[in-house]
Amino acid sequence: MGLEIKTNPKIVYGEAGYVLEDVPHLTDYMPDLPTYPNPLQDNPAYSVVKQYFVNRDDTVAQKIVVHKTSPRGTHFRRAGPRQRVYFESDEVHACIVTCGGLCPGLNTVIREIVCGLSHMYGVTKILGIEGGYRGFYARNTISLTPKTVNDIHKRGGTILGTSRGGHDTSKIVDSIQDRGINQVYIIGGDGTQKGASMIFEEIQRRGLKVVVAGIPKTIDNDIAVIDKSFGFDSAVEEAQRAINAAHVEAESVENGIGVVKLMGRYSGFIAMYATLASRDVDCCLIPESPFYLEGKGGLFEYIEKRLKENGHMVLVVAEGAGQELMAENMRSMGHEDASGNKLLLDVGLWLSQKIKDHFASRKKKMAINLKYIDPTYMIRAIPSNASDNVYCTLLAHSAIHGAMAGYTGFTVGPVNGRHAYIPFHRITEAQNKVVITDRMWARLLSSTNQPSFLSHKDVEDARKEEAPPTQLLDGENCKDGHHVKDVVDNGLACNGTR
Repeated sequence: MGLEIKTNPKIVYGEAGYVLEDVPHLTDYMPDLPTYPNPLQDNPAYSVVKQYFVNRDDTVAQKIVVHKTSPRGTHFRRAGPRQRVYFESDEVHACIVTCGGLCPGLNTVIREIVCGLSHMYGVTKILGIEGGYRGFYARNTISLTPKTVNDIHKRGGTILGTSRGGHDTSKIVDSIQDRGINQVYIIGGDGTQKGASMIFEEIQRRGLKVVVAGIPKTIDNDIAVIDKSFGFDSAVEEAQRAINAAHVEAESVENGIGVVKLMGRYSGFIAMYATLASRDVDCCLIPESPFYLEGKGGLFEYIEKRLKENGHMVLVVAEGAGQELMAENMRSMGHEDASGNKLLLDVGLWLSQKIKDHFASRKKKMAINLKYIDPTYMIRAIPSNASDNVYCTLLAHSAIHGAMAGYTGFTVGPVNGRHAYIPFHRITEAQNKVVITDRMWARLLSSTNQPSFLSHKDVEDARKEEAPPTQLLDGENCKDGHHVKDVVDNGLACNGTR
């Protein structure tokens, strides 16, 4: 989309190096707004809860593994219901929009926003914006009620439809203003969240009592700061079916090779976790780790070795891997889709053909049986699994509580297992990537016994590079800008979850 965000960070400093990266609030530009008691205190479902409301000053630490002399570090405002709200139930007119590509769990998030607003806060006016951002000014809307969304979590895709691009800030805010909408829930990836930030900026400029809340979505799990994105667990689980099929095909014939292409435009998390979960994979190729085909230590040599040892092999490749190797087609890599993403070449088909050509050459003359499986769109279109359904519910409820409490211009997500409100700019300033000098990638190399394809110089260069903000299940990647070299040499632990 080519969107630029003008941010004015809301930073609060405390003792012992405490930093709160706070999110905007309606009272920042409308200081005299009245407040009301939170209707949750009269909700029978919450009558057994020991503490109804989140304390005003509760925050969530971005970094939880520290030394005894470490500063307290960066924190985010904890998500959850507040004792006072800034909207009466009957004045709320909410809308929901989904943008970008499909992802398991979109319908679950829609359902839980609608049911949460209705059942927890008594809201009756909820609109669905059809067809992404352009739906605000070019498409119809549909009325959403708990009854109409009751079963949608059992379906893949999004009942609202989606699209890339179509962001026109002025037209969108005009539509919001004309319709009397005062709560906007935007579900989408980093490009979508950049658009949400621009909508918030314009709403603030116009002085409107309108909350903008984002729910981050990316199947690639490459959104910064948050532990993981919804749909990722479902994607990894579904990828197992493709890997298992490739393994069955490969081991059933002589010199069988199964090649599976998985999603991962810039980040190889799905490929990495699917490989680790499967244990049937002999080689995993991701965008973050360059590889080469010919020569000593190359991919072809490793394939030959595995075929001689086992008689078959399975190779998983992320869609963004090896793009630099397809030099003869580089001219087509300058094209972008409506969201500003580069249109990638099909590395799966290219790699499959290269492997076939290598073994068919006069030099090798080795008969192989290669099967290529691309489950990309099948994975995107599935309903979310049980784990993601629970996660989507928590995301939706956290967004609702924040909106009712008057917070705006935020994205919601778990940070070290606690849901928090995160400023838009923090999750759009960088993408999570697999850090190949991390122990998690080392575990994968150990699991597959594949070569790292890195020379000593490559490793040293990677160590010197500053690690991007990223998270892993056991917190071994940096989120706060430490160098990878510091992590490796000095044992600095950096938190996170992926």
